[in-house]
Amino acid sequence: MARGGVWHRYNRRMVLVQRSGLRGLMLAVMLAALMSSLASIFNSSSTLFTMDIWTRIRPQARDRELMIVGRIWVLCIVAISICWIPVVQAAQSGQLFDYIQSVTSYLAPPIAAVFFLAIFVKRVNEPGAFWGLMGGLVMGLCRIAPEFYFGTGSCLVPSKCPTLICGVHYLHFAVLLFLCTGILVLLVSYCTPPLDDKHLHRLVFSLRYSKEERADLDREEEERGRNARREAEEKNKAACDEDTPGDGGKSGLARLIGWFCGLSGSQVSEPTEEEVVEASKVLPDINEDPDWKHFVNANALIMMAVAVYFWAFYA
Repeated sequence: MARGGVWHRYNRRMVLVQRSGLRGLMLAVMLAALMSSLASIFNSSSTLFTMDIWTRIRPQARDRELMIVGRIWVLCIVAISICWIPVVQAAQSGQLFDYIQSVTSYLAPPIAAVFFLAIFVKRVNEPGAFWGLMGGLVMGLCRIAPEFYFGTGSCLVPSKCPTLICGVHYLHFAVLLFLCTGILVLLVSYCTPPLDDKHLHRLVFSLRYSKEERADLDREEEERGRNARREAEEKNKAACDEDTPGDGGKSGLARLIGWFCGLSGSQVSEPTEEEVVEASKVLPDINEDPDWKHFVNANALIMMAVAVYFWAFYA
């Protein structure tokens, strides 16, 4: 029998057998996990948009502007999520958890592969990471698009998706996608010039104990953006002090809007170049107590083994 019918009978039995208190507890746990995931996704997307995209559009943007843009972006993501509900209902027979896991399996393995190789393989460079992400994204979309178009089917109506594409379970597909992305990253990296060690101190596993000063590749770009923000802050400081009334002269709605957009409170000045240089000289100490190091590593191996077992068993 198809998987959808088995899960339908299992869910119905769980709802009928459990008492009201246990059903409410299970619902609370599911909602808590869902809200935690949504909060992390919204915060991450807001940070990526404001710090990686908006700062390139407006390098002189101050912290207050970045805060407003980030919160507006979260509202846009919420609106897109609401409009995406019909797609969720059509995918994975309307099962939300299966939909979340399937989409994660199609899109997350390339990111994990690039992150893993960038830490443990010093030879990985920017072209390898970029084309690895693009290749992994294309492979994931080649699986997710037919599945959304044909559907996953149910115990009564099987899916019309070709077996060659949708025959592999999405958890097994995640492993294959991780491996293919890693191979692509290594091939492109070894075919292009490597990065000098002066750019990799304390960024890769083999140089984690290095005490040498690291030359950041994007230091000049960050310095230009920092100078532009400092100039804009100095130019608008007097105007903001004259035009912005105190909280006592604002209405309740104005104070609410100001609190939501981050327009209230004291301003934090942009750090100077000397302060940035001094902060960069403070090297983090990663030396560990040997006993606690072995204890943490043993627990990490146990948790990884348990996670892999459950992942393979329930796949």
